[in-house]
Amino acid sequence: MKKILFPLFALMLGATVVSCNDEQPLLEPEMDSSQFVNITDVVPDVILEIRYFGTYNFVGARIDGYLQPTALLTREAADSLKAVSDDLKAQGYRLKIYDAYRPQCAVDHFVRWGKDLSDTLMKSYFYPNECKDSLFIKEYIATRSGHSRGSTLDLTLFDMRTEKEADMGGTFDWFGKESHPDCGGNPETGTYRQNDTITAQQFENRMILRRAMLAHGFKPYECEWWHFTLRNEPFPDTYFDIPVKEL
Repeated sequence: MKKILFPLFALMLGATVVSCNDEQPLLEPEMDSSQFVNITDVVPDVILEIRYFGTYNFVGARIDGYLQPTALLTREAADSLKAVSDDLKAQGYRLKIYDAYRPQCAVDHFVRWGKDLSDTLMKSYFYPNECKDSLFIKEYIATRSGHSRGSTLDLTLFDMRTEKEADMGGTFDWFGKESHPDCGGNPETGTYRQNDTITAQQFENRMILRRAMLAHGFKPYECEWWHFTLRNEPFPDTYFDIPVKEL
């Protein structure tokens, strides 16, 4: 989910929020959009399932800033993703993307939702074992997200042989330790550890995705098997707020 990411002191350290909100944006959205590309223009065979454009997500509603069911990235991240896609296609897989660039207004939406303890519409689907008042404490929800810098994405594998998503042993945006890459084994060595949470094949499917992403310039996130950021991201200190729509 939207977890973890960047605390409030990021702004105090000089991070720039590039906003398309009506209230005194630091940079006009039109200027910002030139820094991004449609992922499908660079990786045409990628599958998009943009969860925050629809209602099947942990909030249970369309998220602010998602105007079309598309995905954007910085050019640098998209080019690296093309290399990942080519690598995985040779192994019999395609990429399915749940989320990529995320506007700051979407992160703000998550924060508002997190503070409304009465709204537990999707609890049974995404956080049945967590109390909603713990989501900030455990950093599942935060005021800043690396996604807003434009070079982070959430994705999984689509198995071309079975014509289904690869079984990762857990759903995207599940709030819990089961989403951690080290659930069931050592992600650094790819060694499976017998457990009651995921099978050896599910762990290996996670590792197939991880190995390809790391081989082509992305770094993983310790709490989510689906989340990766370009190592040399071009805007490490800038949080954009342009809407998600076709460029």
